[in-house]
Amino acid sequence: MEFDDVIRSRRSIRGFLDKPVPKALIAEILELAMRAPTSMNTQPWHFHVVAGEVLDRIRAGNVERNVAGVPHSREFRLGPGYEGVHRERQVEIAKQLFGAMGIARDDTQARQDWVLRGFRQFDAPASIIVTYDRALYGSDIPPFDCGGVVNCLVNAAWSRGLGCVINSQGIMQSPVVRTEARIPEDEVIQTCVAIGWPDERFPANAVVSRRKPLGEAAVFLGFED
Repeated sequence: MEFDDVIRSRRSIRGFLDKPVPKALIAEILELAMRAPTSMNTQPWHFHVVAGEVLDRIRAGNVERNVAGVPHSREFRLGPGYEGVHRERQVEIAKQLFGAMGIARDDTQARQDWVLRGFRQFDAPASIIVTYDRALYGSDIPPFDCGGVVNCLVNAAWSRGLGCVINSQGIMQSPVVRTEARIPEDEVIQTCVAIGWPDERFPANAVVSRRKPLGEAAVFLGFED
């Protein structure tokens, strides 16, 4: 695929085929993603790639603790809830997804099932847990660098026919994730990326989020044309 085609066609995938992803293919994607720019070449990231029984145990523990009301223990910093236009965009994509899935506003059970899917990392066959060195904790730069490498990761995966969704719901219960994925204490858990072969029959996979126009995002100064 041409670079522009990858960027323009990629979308978040929330329904996956029951088909394993080869370890070698994920390694190839990660090697490409690690070419992402990073502040002063610090390369603070680590990747814990899980599948099979390990991922199943993470799913089960995350769901069990969340359903039981255990407060989340995500290790990256969370700000206040979205307001204004940011909240509007959040609601808009939720409406698109629920509309595609045929989930009515008053269908409490279907909405709960959707939340549980998120806790299970949308039943993807593999997950890439992204961490960074705890020695850098407290600085905004390492999470920024992790965002850059994740962007490269999801695009590299898409170019090879794989779909991803960046899914912090799947790592809300950090003790479970840390134990099952054997993540050392000197790493901070940042996020995870569910990855697998897209199920083209899954309605939500057809949803394309609306992007604001360039005029709302960019200001150009000092140009003659």
